[in-house]
Amino acid sequence: MIKSEKIFRENIKEILENGYSTENEKVRPHYKDGTPSHTLFIPQTYEKYDISKGEFPIISLRPIAWKSGIKEILWIYQDQTNELSTLKEKYNIHWWDDWNVGDGTIGMRYGATVKKYDLMNKLLDGLKNEPYGRRHIMDLYQYSDFEESKGLHPCAFMTLWTVRGEFLDMTLVQRSNDYLVAGHINKIQYVALLMMVAKSTGYKPGIFTHLVQNLHIYDRHIEQAKQLLKRTPSDKQPKLILDTDKNDFYEFTINDFKMQNYDPIKPQLNFELAI
Repeated sequence: MIKSEKIFRENIKEILENGYSTENEKVRPHYKDGTPSHTLFIPQTYEKYDISKGEFPIISLRPIAWKSGIKEILWIYQDQTNELSTLKEKYNIHWWDDWNVGDGTIGMRYGATVKKYDLMNKLLDGLKNEPYGRRHIMDLYQYSDFEESKGLHPCAFMTLWTVRGEFLDMTLVQRSNDYLVAGHINKIQYVALLMMVAKSTGYKPGIFTHLVQNLHIYDRHIEQAKQLLKRTPSDKQPKLILDTDKNDFYEFTINDFKMQNYDPIKPQLNFELAI
């Protein structure tokens, strides 16, 4: 069993057996029928993958929409916009529609924050001009932005970057993670971002680390979690490749990415979204 599958199964078991239940607590999220979305959660999880040695965080227990995940990253860090029309018309992604704040955007969040503070260009310039600095950070958790507009606070909100010889390492910090629905989409997204940044700054992708403060399974996803544990994972190690001669961060497209050895188990499971 490959590393990512083993960790996934262990985390599901830990959440189901020892997770803290919010059943009797006041919570913000809700389902579309208005019912509060309660969870079982564990705090402060940590995963580490050495991309340079062939490790990659994806699972075969259900199909993961890896292309859509990477397209969302392009929307945030290349397009640098909060406009839902761009996400839908350019990438055919609709999963943010429920977070429309009423003006066709998700508020001053994610891509709009990247653009407002010029975070992406500052990172690229810093890695090129002062590679061994210890301040290569993109932080999307900007309180002034939250005061400026309504909107969901960023879940995956901070990346920290380190040059290590020929390699570029990155840590993703996430405040909250809907494990069954988005857990591996988030990981794939930020490995893709690591690959794009490394390629455009002259490095090789190194270590990807993922820290999650609240790793949870929603109460209406418990049966799906049990179904996933009954499935037998593939023993093949998938690999994501950025296959292009391009070196400009803003020129990469989804067509430059290839996934090898990925054969997920079907059928797909359905998950009711918590909003």
